[in-house]
Amino acid sequence: MSVVVTGATGQLGRLTVEALLRRGVPAPDVVATGRDVTGIRDLADRGVVVRRADFTDPGSLAAAFAGAGKLLLISASVPVDERVANHRRAIDAALAAGVSLVAYTSTLRADTAATVIGATHRATEEYLRERRVPSVLLRNGWYLENYTAQLPGILQNGAVIGAAGQGRVSAASRADYAEAAAVVLTTQSHVGAVYELGGGEAFTLTELAAAISAAAGKPITYTDLSAKELARMLAGAGLPADLADVLADADLGLSRGELFTDSGDLGRLIGRPTTPLADAVAEVLR
Repeated sequence: MSVVVTGATGQLGRLTVEALLRRGVPAPDVVATGRDVTGIRDLADRGVVVRRADFTDPGSLAAAFAGAGKLLLISASVPVDERVANHRRAIDAALAAGVSLVAYTSTLRADTAATVIGATHRATEEYLRERRVPSVLLRNGWYLENYTAQLPGILQNGAVIGAAGQGRVSAASRADYAEAAAVVLTTQSHVGAVYELGGGEAFTLTELAAAISAAAGKPITYTDLSAKELARMLAGAGLPADLADVLADADLGLSRGELFTDSGDLGRLIGRPTTPLADAVAEVLR
């Protein structure tokens, strides 16, 4: 029975495929899927099965999930108002395929988070329960890359800009989350588990600015805006207005503690400390 990874054309999905292979899953037993598989043809050259899976196309999902033993359902990176419907189609297709486990990448504290993003994940979790799907919830926190990808602009402007106040974020690298997913997909006794996953060293955005300042050797400060101000700034920088609103709303969630966890689940799953912020910043600066 194969292990199917949705969103393998994205960064987390690709890293999970690589982690599965490192953990000894034979390449023909790994199915990498995506809406446009052009970018993962190299995986086929290595023996991985590559299939098209479009969450808006139930027929493609049925074909992609055929023969699946376990499925990693990576939350769709689409407008939030489309996300839940896409997830439901994928869950229905997984049930029809007879999978023994669906591992779903949710978000921290999805059961109580008041953010727009949290609501979409909560609705998906509820649908998994409603359909009685054998599942495990991987409630992933924020990516360190959400911040390190901004380093050129931060260094140019001399500031980290957000609307998070002094809320603490338990961010970890995509590689950490991918490794945890691979562990869950290749070991037993995870059905029904809820893992609150995040980095072992939480930080405020003020502390993020200080870490960047120390690594870059130049003053970096944190500028705290209102959510409305941040959304306007992001839209002015070229982001679609709806995405700008979602990101600003996420910072409000951060300020309320919705992106913080001290569960230790991620470190326990991967069997090592999570990637420290300082290491992630230094790596990008190099």
